[in-house]
Amino acid sequence: MLYFIGLGLFTENDISVEGFNALSSVDVIYAEFYTACLMGGGFDKLSNKFDADIVFVNRKDVEEDNIVIKNALKKDVAFVVAGDPLMATTHTELYVEAVNHGIETRVINAASIFSAAPGLTGLQAYKFGKTTTVPFPDENFFPHSPYDAIKKNLSIDAHTLVLLDIQAHRNKYMSINEALDYLSIVESERSEGVFTSDTLVVGLAQAGSISPVVKAGSVGELLDFDFGDPLHCLIVPSNLHFVEAEALLALADAPRYLLDKFL
Repeated sequence: MLYFIGLGLFTENDISVEGFNALSSVDVIYAEFYTACLMGGGFDKLSNKFDADIVFVNRKDVEEDNIVIKNALKKDVAFVVAGDPLMATTHTELYVEAVNHGIETRVINAASIFSAAPGLTGLQAYKFGKTTTVPFPDENFFPHSPYDAIKKNLSIDAHTLVLLDIQAHRNKYMSINEALDYLSIVESERSEGVFTSDTLVVGLAQAGSISPVVKAGSVGELLDFDFGDPLHCLIVPSNLHFVEAEALLALADAPRYLLDKFL
Protein backbone atom coordinates (compact mmCIF):
# COMPACT_ATOMS: atom_id res chain seq x y z
CA MET A 1 0.00 0.00 0.00
CA LEU A 2 1.27 3.46 -0.88
CA TYR A 3 -0.38 6.61 0.46
CA PHE A 4 0.26 10.00 -1.12
CA ILE A 5 -0.50 12.48 1.65
CA GLY A 6 -0.52 16.26 1.54
CA LEU A 7 0.49 18.07 4.71
CA GLY A 8 -1.06 21.43 3.87
CA LEU A 9 0.51 24.84 3.63
CA PHE A 10 2.37 26.00 6.71
CA THR A 11 2.78 23.75 9.76
CA GLU A 12 2.61 20.08 10.69
CA ASN A 13 -0.79 20.83 12.24
CA ASP A 14 -2.33 21.43 8.80
CA ILE A 15 -2.49 17.71 8.07
CA SER A 16 -6.05 16.37 7.81
CA VAL A 17 -7.48 13.88 10.29
CA GLU A 18 -7.70 11.41 7.42
CA GLY A 19 -4.03 11.91 6.62
CA PHE A 20 -3.03 11.59 10.27
CA ASN A 21 -4.94 8.34 10.62
CA ALA A 22 -3.31 6.93 7.49
CA LEU A 23 0.16 7.74 8.84
CA SER A 24 -0.74 5.84 12.00
CA SER A 25 -1.23 2.67 9.98
CA VAL A 26 1.92 2.44 7.84
CA ASP A 27 5.35 0.88 8.30
CA VAL A 28 7.45 3.63 6.72
CA ILE A 29 6.85 7.36 6.14
CA TYR A 30 8.90 9.07 3.44
CA ALA A 31 8.89 12.85 3.89
CA GLU A 32 9.85 14.96 0.88
CA PHE A 33 10.61 18.65 1.38
CA TYR A 34 12.78 19.57 -1.58
CA THR A 35 9.90 20.68 -3.84
CA ALA A 36 8.09 22.54 -1.05
CA CYS A 37 8.37 22.81 2.71
CA LEU A 38 6.51 23.71 5.88
CA MET A 39 7.93 27.05 7.02
CA GLY A 40 5.84 27.28 10.18
CA GLY A 41 6.77 23.96 11.71
CA GLY A 42 8.61 20.75 10.91
CA PHE A 43 7.07 17.38 10.23
CA ASP A 44 9.61 15.93 12.65
CA LYS A 45 7.44 17.33 15.46
CA LEU A 46 4.96 14.53 14.71
CA SER A 47 7.57 11.77 14.78
CA ASN A 48 6.72 10.60 18.29
CA LYS A 49 3.07 10.17 17.36
CA PHE A 50 3.68 7.35 14.86
CA ASP A 51 5.20 3.89 15.17
CA ALA A 52 6.44 4.05 11.59
CA ASP A 53 10.02 4.80 10.61
CA ILE A 54 10.24 8.36 9.25
CA VAL A 55 12.77 8.88 6.46
CA PHE A 56 13.49 12.34 5.06
CA VAL A 57 14.29 11.81 1.39
CA ASN A 58 16.11 13.88 -1.21
CA ARG A 59 15.57 14.02 -4.97
CA LYS A 60 18.07 11.24 -5.64
CA ASP A 61 16.32 8.90 -3.19
CA VAL A 62 12.99 9.37 -4.94
CA GLU A 63 13.80 9.90 -8.60
CA GLU A 64 16.97 7.84 -9.07
CA ASP A 65 17.13 5.21 -6.34
CA ASN A 66 13.34 4.78 -6.39
CA ILE A 67 13.20 3.78 -2.73
CA VAL A 68 9.53 4.66 -2.32
CA ILE A 69 8.34 2.26 -5.01
CA LYS A 70 10.75 -0.50 -3.97
CA ASN A 71 9.53 -0.44 -0.38
CA ALA A 72 5.85 -0.01 -1.27
CA LEU A 73 6.02 -3.35 -3.11
CA LYS A 74 6.48 -5.12 0.21
CA LYS A 75 5.36 -2.71 2.95
CA ASP A 76 2.67 -0.17 3.78
CA VAL A 77 4.28 3.14 2.93
CA ALA A 78 3.30 6.82 3.05
CA PHE A 79 4.84 9.51 0.88
CA VAL A 80 4.20 12.92 2.44
CA VAL A 81 4.80 16.36 1.00
CA ALA A 82 3.97 19.96 1.84
CA GLY A 83 0.87 21.25 0.11
CA ASP A 84 -1.11 18.83 -2.03
CA PRO A 85 0.63 15.52 -2.81
CA LEU A 86 0.18 15.56 -6.59
CA MET A 87 0.86 19.17 -7.58
CA ALA A 88 4.48 18.50 -8.59
CA THR A 89 5.06 16.62 -11.84
CA THR A 90 7.62 14.36 -10.17
CA HIS A 91 4.99 13.23 -7.66
CA THR A 92 2.47 12.45 -10.39
CA GLU A 93 5.11 10.38 -12.15
CA LEU A 94 5.67 8.45 -8.91
CA TYR A 95 1.92 7.89 -8.59
CA VAL A 96 1.67 6.58 -12.16
CA GLU A 97 4.67 4.31 -11.61
CA ALA A 98 3.07 2.86 -8.47
CA VAL A 99 -0.15 2.11 -10.33
CA ASN A 100 1.81 0.51 -13.19
CA HIS A 101 3.57 -1.72 -10.66
CA GLY A 102 0.23 -2.90 -9.33
CA ILE A 103 0.73 -1.20 -5.96
CA GLU A 104 -2.48 -0.32 -4.15
CA THR A 105 -2.55 3.45 -3.79
CA ARG A 106 -4.56 6.13 -2.04
CA VAL A 107 -4.32 9.90 -2.40
CA ILE A 108 -5.19 12.16 0.53
CA ASN A 109 -5.37 15.72 -0.72
CA ALA A 110 -4.62 18.93 1.17
CA ALA A 111 -4.55 22.68 0.73
CA SER A 112 -1.89 24.03 -1.62
CA ILE A 113 -0.73 27.37 -2.95
CA PHE A 114 -2.87 26.74 -6.04
CA SER A 115 -6.00 27.12 -3.94
CA ALA A 116 -4.64 29.53 -1.33
CA ALA A 117 -3.32 32.20 -3.71
CA PRO A 118 -6.65 32.96 -5.40
CA GLY A 119 -8.52 32.79 -2.12
CA LEU A 120 -6.22 35.05 -0.11
CA THR A 121 -6.03 37.69 -2.83
CA GLY A 122 -9.67 37.58 -3.93
CA LEU A 123 -8.75 36.79 -7.53
CA GLN A 124 -11.03 34.32 -9.26
CA ALA A 125 -9.43 30.88 -9.50
CA TYR A 126 -10.87 30.04 -12.91
CA LYS A 127 -9.22 33.11 -14.45
CA PHE A 128 -5.69 31.81 -13.89
CA GLY A 129 -3.64 30.56 -16.82
CA LYS A 130 -0.38 28.64 -16.90
CA THR A 131 1.64 28.67 -13.69
CA THR A 132 5.32 29.49 -13.97
CA THR A 133 8.37 29.55 -11.72
CA VAL A 134 11.18 32.09 -11.40
CA PRO A 135 14.44 30.17 -10.79
CA PHE A 136 17.56 31.31 -9.05
CA PRO A 137 19.85 32.51 -11.83
CA ASP A 138 23.24 30.96 -12.26
CA GLU A 139 26.20 31.30 -14.57
CA ASN A 140 24.86 30.93 -18.12
CA PHE A 141 21.38 30.29 -16.69
CA PHE A 142 18.84 33.08 -16.84
CA PRO A 143 15.78 31.69 -18.65
CA HIS A 144 13.07 34.00 -19.99
CA SER A 145 10.37 31.32 -19.66
CA PRO A 146 8.59 33.05 -16.70
CA TYR A 147 8.31 36.25 -18.72
CA ASP A 148 7.01 34.28 -21.72
CA ALA A 149 4.37 32.57 -19.56
CA ILE A 150 3.14 35.91 -18.22
CA LYS A 151 3.05 37.33 -21.75
CA LYS A 152 1.05 34.36 -23.03
CA ASN A 153 -1.42 34.51 -20.15
CA LEU A 154 -1.97 38.25 -20.60
CA SER A 155 -2.70 37.66 -24.28
CA ILE A 156 -5.63 35.43 -23.31
CA ASP A 157 -6.71 37.68 -20.42
CA ALA A 158 -5.56 35.22 -17.74
CA HIS A 159 -3.87 35.83 -14.40
CA THR A 160 -0.44 34.28 -13.76
CA LEU A 161 0.60 32.54 -10.56
CA VAL A 162 4.38 32.85 -10.35
CA LEU A 163 6.04 30.41 -7.97
CA LEU A 164 9.48 31.27 -6.64
CA ASP A 165 12.46 28.96 -6.50
CA ILE A 166 13.43 27.18 -3.30
CA GLN A 167 16.65 25.34 -2.48
CA ALA A 168 15.67 23.88 0.86
CA HIS A 169 18.93 21.95 1.24
CA ARG A 170 20.72 25.32 1.22
CA ASN A 171 18.05 27.11 3.27
CA LYS A 172 17.64 29.41 0.29
CA TYR A 173 14.23 30.77 -0.69
CA MET A 174 13.61 33.35 -3.40
CA SER A 175 11.83 36.48 -2.27
CA ILE A 176 9.19 38.43 -4.13
CA ASN A 177 11.67 41.29 -4.41
CA GLU A 178 14.21 39.04 -6.14
CA ALA A 179 11.54 37.78 -8.52
CA LEU A 180 10.48 41.33 -9.39
CA ASP A 181 14.08 42.23 -10.07
CA TYR A 182 14.55 39.11 -12.23
CA LEU A 183 11.51 39.83 -14.38
CA SER A 184 12.42 43.50 -14.63
CA ILE A 185 15.82 42.52 -16.04
CA VAL A 186 14.10 40.36 -18.66
CA GLU A 187 11.86 43.31 -19.54
CA SER A 188 14.89 45.54 -19.96
CA GLU A 189 16.33 43.01 -22.41
CA ARG A 190 13.09 42.37 -24.28
CA SER A 191 11.29 45.73 -24.09
CA GLU A 192 7.90 44.13 -24.86
CA GLY A 193 5.91 45.96 -22.18
CA VAL A 194 4.97 42.77 -20.33
CA PHE A 195 6.58 43.59 -16.98
CA THR A 196 7.23 47.31 -16.63
CA SER A 197 7.58 49.35 -13.45
CA ASP A 198 3.86 50.20 -13.78
CA THR A 199 2.67 46.59 -14.06
CA LEU A 200 0.17 45.57 -11.36
CA VAL A 201 1.42 42.67 -9.26
CA VAL A 202 0.28 40.98 -6.07
CA GLY A 203 2.75 39.52 -3.58
CA LEU A 204 1.78 36.77 -1.15
CA ALA A 205 3.93 35.49 1.72
CA GLN A 206 3.43 32.94 4.51
CA ALA A 207 0.26 31.48 3.01
CA GLY A 208 -1.40 29.22 5.54
CA SER A 209 -0.06 31.12 8.54
CA ILE A 210 -2.15 33.07 11.02
CA SER A 211 -1.06 36.35 9.41
CA PRO A 212 -0.27 35.94 5.71
CA VAL A 213 1.14 38.99 3.96
CA VAL A 214 -0.83 40.10 0.89
CA LYS A 215 0.18 43.28 -0.90
CA ALA A 216 -0.76 44.65 -4.33
CA GLY A 217 0.86 47.50 -6.18
CA SER A 218 2.99 48.37 -9.15
CA VAL A 219 6.30 46.62 -9.70
CA GLY A 220 8.06 49.86 -8.87
CA GLU A 221 6.17 50.24 -5.61
CA LEU A 222 6.79 46.68 -4.41
CA LEU A 223 10.44 46.32 -5.34
CA ASP A 224 11.49 47.39 -1.84
CA PHE A 225 8.45 46.22 0.12
CA ASP A 226 9.28 43.89 3.02
CA PHE A 227 7.18 40.73 2.69
CA GLY A 228 8.84 39.07 5.65
CA ASP A 229 9.68 35.41 5.98
CA PRO A 230 9.29 32.86 3.17
CA LEU A 231 7.65 31.17 1.41
CA HIS A 232 6.74 33.84 -1.17
CA CYS A 233 4.83 33.79 -4.44
CA LEU A 234 3.74 36.40 -6.96
CA ILE A 235 0.63 36.99 -9.04
CA VAL A 236 0.50 39.06 -12.22
CA PRO A 237 -3.19 39.84 -12.81
CA SER A 238 -4.76 40.36 -16.19
CA ASN A 239 -7.94 42.44 -16.53
CA LEU A 240 -9.96 42.44 -13.35
CA HIS A 241 -13.61 41.81 -12.69
CA PHE A 242 -14.97 44.58 -10.46
CA VAL A 243 -15.35 42.06 -7.62
CA GLU A 244 -11.66 41.16 -7.94
CA ALA A 245 -10.72 44.83 -7.89
CA GLU A 246 -12.73 45.42 -4.72
CA ALA A 247 -11.12 42.34 -3.18
CA LEU A 248 -7.60 43.63 -3.92
CA LEU A 249 -8.51 46.95 -2.32
CA ALA A 250 -9.75 45.24 0.82
CA LEU A 251 -7.39 42.27 1.09
CA ALA A 252 -4.17 43.46 -0.53
CA ASP A 253 -4.09 47.20 0.20
CA ALA A 254 -4.09 47.89 -3.52
CA PRO A 255 -3.88 51.53 -4.64
CA ARG A 256 -7.10 52.67 -6.29
CA TYR A 257 -5.34 54.47 -9.13
CA LEU A 258 -3.72 51.24 -10.31
CA LEU A 259 -7.00 49.34 -10.34
CA ASP A 260 -8.97 51.94 -12.24
CA LYS A 261 -7.34 51.02 -15.55
CA PHE A 262 -8.43 47.39 -15.14
CA LEU A 263 -12.13 48.16 -14.67
